[in-house]
Amino acid sequence: MAGMGKANGVFDGTGKVGSNAAVAPASLIFGAVFASGLIAFVAASAALALDAQPAPPAAAVAPLPMFKDPRAALRAGAETLQRGDAVNSVAALRYAADGGETLAQWKLGRMYAAGEGVQKNDFTAYQYFARIVREYNEDQSSPRELPVVASAFVAIGVYSLGGIPNTAVRRDPGRAQSMFHYAATTFGDPHAQFNLARMYLDGNGVSKSARQAVAWLNLASAKNHIESQALLGNILFYGADGVPNQRARGLMYLTVARDAAGEQEKHAWIVPLYQKAMEQATDFDREAARIELRKHLRRGREASSLR
Repeated sequence: MAGMGKANGVFDGTGKVGSNAAVAPASLIFGAVFASGLIAFVAASAALALDAQPAPPAAAVAPLPMFKDPRAALRAGAETLQRGDAVNSVAALRYAADGGETLAQWKLGRMYAAGEGVQKNDFTAYQYFARIVREYNEDQSSPRELPVVASAFVAIGVYSLGGIPNTAVRRDPGRAQSMFHYAATTFGDPHAQFNLARMYLDGNGVSKSARQAVAWLNLASAKNHIESQALLGNILFYGADGVPNQRARGLMYLTVARDAAGEQEKHAWIVPLYQKAMEQATDFDREAARIELRKHLRRGREASSLR
């Protein structure tokens, strides 16, 4: 894994921040560009370093002759998957993955994690993600692949938090922190930043620190990461150890997150956080939050105009 200095191997849950701010269940999103939804993963022990991982399973059949090369197989598999035919995309994607196509490896990892077109198998998913991490070289990888690579680091981090039952992949929070930190700093990945914040809030493998958590949540919230905005808003509204309350700013972030969450089931946990804060907010808090919201939206428009 040239270029990353060999990462030393890195959400769900509930807890409390300070005395009042409930930590909402976490969700992980794999892939800032290509992901179509959230998939919850959870692995890797120090004794099972990525460099020692077995390769993902090869295709069950011989390379298919209709594919000129792995890139052509990737295109065919991706088109079939896009048409909603996950089952018939697998053979082409396996051929492409065996030929070193990073995007094919990532798609198969997601498919095995979700049981999409294949039987759900977290260990097989882990192997595909591990291969991406193991073979990543920051001096040679295409910029187009970076979101996928970042997603793979996050996936290995989430697996490392919980382990995979009945496999060699054991719970290893230290590895999780390493994977998340690399993806958060090297790629600026908001999902990695969110998961780092969760680790600091829970004191999971790191020293508990609400201040560190808020710092990571601020970075992810600036990228419109909904879960981070909700969690940051909750912490700021009530305050936490080392973090004084900022009720207007907290209510503003909760409002932004609630609006973005809509009626999506995966974001259902945000609704009660918002409702509880609104019930406890004073008229002054609400008016101040509206002012903060106008500023926030204006900054967003200005940032968009500069792109």
